[in-house]
Amino acid sequence: MATQIPSKPPVAPVKPVAPGSDDGGSVVMERRTQKVQPPSLYQVVMLNDDFTPMEFVIVVIQEFFGKDREAATQIMLKIHLDGKGVCGVYSRDVAATKVDQVMEAAQKSGHPLQCVSEPVE
Repeated sequence: MATQIPSKPPVAPVKPVAPGSDDGGSVVMERRTQKVQPPSLYQVVMLNDDFTPMEFVIVVIQEFFGKDREAATQIMLKIHLDGKGVCGVYSRDVAATKVDQVMEAAQKSGHPLQCVSEPVE
């Protein structure tokens, strides 16, 4: 057996790269602007019934939808006369939360008030 010291593999010479220049081996990705649509809106609608007091509906509209007494009364009258009325327009999650809040308040008070959310057309 021969005793030779193994030689190191040859190393390619490294060229110095000037700052701000491209060494030719990098890949640059082009930035594309994304077109994002605004979130879908949902309207919170209260439905009329013959048992829930008008005053309770006004209080609920004031408390959960931030309306003043006059606006809440107008919405309540629309619900009473037309069978339903829009209390507000929100994103899907906020509308669902508002519906849950109204339904819980009605249930705790023993009223059959119904509230739904539906997409704005």
